[in-house]
Amino acid sequence: MNTIPLTFNQRQINRTVLGGKEAVPHTQLPVSVILLNQGGSHYRIQNLENLIKCGFESIISFETDPENYNIEDFAQRFPCVHFVVPLEPVTDGDLINIGMDEVKSDYVLVVRDTISITGDILTARLVSRITEQTPYCISPHLMVSNSPSFPNIFVPGVKRSELDVIPSSHVADGTPTLYPLDYIGLYNRQKFIQLGGYDYTILSPYWQNLDLSFRAWLWGEKISLSTMFNLSYLGLPPAEDTSANLFSGRFYLKNLLPHFVDDHALIPRLSFFAYYRRSGCGFFESLNQFGDARSWVEKNKYRFRFDAPHLIENWGNL
Repeated sequence: MNTIPLTFNQRQINRTVLGGKEAVPHTQLPVSVILLNQGGSHYRIQNLENLIKCGFESIISFETDPENYNIEDFAQRFPCVHFVVPLEPVTDGDLINIGMDEVKSDYVLVVRDTISITGDILTARLVSRITEQTPYCISPHLMVSNSPSFPNIFVPGVKRSELDVIPSSHVADGTPTLYPLDYIGLYNRQKFIQLGGYDYTILSPYWQNLDLSFRAWLWGEKISLSTMFNLSYLGLPPAEDTSANLFSGRFYLKNLLPHFVDDHALIPRLSFFAYYRRSGCGFFESLNQFGDARSWVEKNKYRFRFDAPHLIENWGNL
């Protein structure tokens, strides 16, 4: 596994960029949009038209299929939209990192083509209201047709001495959530960059999303849900694969092993044996991963405000 990235957007990805030669007309919002296209949605043209009508500052549309020859047609039809086509395998986190690096807005909306994009999904008044406290991330109230109890809130807990992420469908405005479901949310761009963005070495969507979000909480930022900000899936939302694997091990190293002492975090050397027993790797590979994580925590030790036990014990009061 590659070493943990030490800087934001450390991985440079080969890509083709089309369009974006014109400014978005009638800009009304100090917000840019990162649109993740993966499902070949039949609503592609409608989605782009609606996003332009909303008056976002800039729009980046990521196309994960390099063989989609319609992209050039889209670029001609929507010259104010940046169409980005990665030319190598990427994660969702890679794409969002690229988008955050490209735009200049204070806030960035990450949304997917699996979301119904109709009408004003955001207004200037709503953006001003939900970003008043300059949060790191505002998670929308995501809805699914015929499923009123769809879980939107995720709470950290402990089960058999292990982290247990508990989903909940009981939402109220401002409720804290451990992470934004499906990466979808309104992000403070500067804070996203300061947090280092998504770790491209974590290939599992669930653990990659949880890694950055958990780090945000440990470093003193907040993620909360707004019931004023509502989005709906066009169909069923994706099932999250929360199973333990190599990538959950990297999450464990970066977020659960660090101890907060005095004014900084550290990973004690003796913690290696706890990691080795659960890593599923050989001794020397586990030792390399452990050493990499210790170096990463050492570099960022003063960014931590507390550790995982404190976060779990004081959840809801931070």
